Amino acid sequence: MYITRSIDNELLKWKDKADRKPLLLRGARQVGKTATIRNLAKNFYNFLEINFEEDKRIHTIFESNLSPNEICENLSAIYNVSIIPGKTLLFFDEIQSCLPAIQSLRFFYEKMPELHLISAGSLLEFALSEIPSFGVGRIRSMFMYPLSFNEFLGALQEEKLLEFKKKASPENPLQIALHEKLLRYLKKFIFLGGMPEVVSTYIKSKDLNLCDKVLDDLIFSFNDDFAKYKKRIPAAIVRDVFNSVIKQTGGKFIYSKVATGINHLQIKETIDLLIQAGLIFPVTHTSGNGIPIGAEVNLKKQKMLLFDTGIFLRMLNFDISDFLLSNDFKIINIGNVSEQFVGLELLKEQSVYQRHSLYYWHRESKSSNAEIDYLIVRNNEIVPIEVKAGTKGSMQSMFMFLKEKNTNYGIRISNENFSKYERILVFPLYAVENILNL
Repeated sequence: MYITRSIDNELLKWKDKADRKPLLLRGARQVGKTATIRNLAKNFYNFLEINFEEDKRIHTIFESNLSPNEICENLSAIYNVSIIPGKTLLFFDEIQSCLPAIQSLRFFYEKMPELHLISAGSLLEFALSEIPSFGVGRIRSMFMYPLSFNEFLGALQEEKLLEFKKKASPENPLQIALHEKLLRYLKKFIFLGGMPEVVSTYIKSKDLNLCDKVLDDLIFSFNDDFAKYKKRIPAAIVRDVFNSVIKQTGGKFIYSKVATGINHLQIKETIDLLIQAGLIFPVTHTSGNGIPIGAEVNLKKQKMLLFDTGIFLRMLNFDISDFLLSNDFKIINIGNVSEQFVGLELLKEQSVYQRHSLYYWHRESKSSNAEIDYLIVRNNEIVPIEVKAGTKGSMQSMFMFLKEKNTNYGIRISNENFSKYERILVFPLYAVENILNL
């Protein structure tokens, strides 16, 4: 089954643009890139999909000539599919396996701009780093992630509930029954995560144990991928650093907590590779004094988020019986997963045309220790966000930040319904998108 994605609309806009560029769909393995492009292909007269990992013979076509016309003539003859500009969608999958194919994309823009051409691949960023002058200004990138909570609700055919949620605000809270229903769905989503295969398995079977098995398979596949990093870092080191990211999620990533015998430079290079692969996202400390937030960052202070909550909890050996038997929503806050969920939603709900960054604020002193989970910019103003897994919790850090930075308001994300008190806007955990639409 195909799960409708928010990126589908952006792909349709790309299809209809007169001045479109070849498209590069980027994101971690198994987040749904190939399925999404195949779904887009339903809008074309012809569709030709080429997988550079499966069909090695195709590499020679790109190694001998990068002329788009000749490439298309050869591909059309080999696959017996007509490539007609304006009517055919040409899809290069696993393009990272053929560097000349990546280099050819720029020539398609220059010589055959009417053709709809999309490329995707796993560990694509590794390949791009080997092409210094890769298609600047001639290729458009879109970034894709696991499903967002909104997409999960859509997959469950809860369109009406989603519509009510989108219209809600601190001034217009939801009915209690709707709020509680959304919390139940959210708890399930955080447990399952947003990997399309896991969500599809749940929708078809409603069997959470079967979903666990799918998560295990995905984790094995990601571990197998680490062997592909070996040109840069030994696979054993990648696994050690990856596992340390899991254990340290929710706090500042400390290099000395990684396995012994791995030096600082190796850890840094591994972290960079995992970020490039889309498996982790850094949350970087900033002073928060002004816009742009990224102008005053401290790269030595970073938290790391795993790219999916389902994978994260499974790797922590989260006990499914605890999930099934407990009515306490706080159970999902193992390893600060609520904070992780919010960070991932902030990434998923923004423009697909940019690689977005996450920031936090922290101050350590003998007299006062304060931390704000996320800082975002809305209407040219820095807005602090604190995440609480329950419905209670001190807001000392928030009020300290508001006073120190002379900020008008802050946002609290928790189990609570939409509300407002003093200078704090309260949004439920399931409504991160609503914050970005302020």
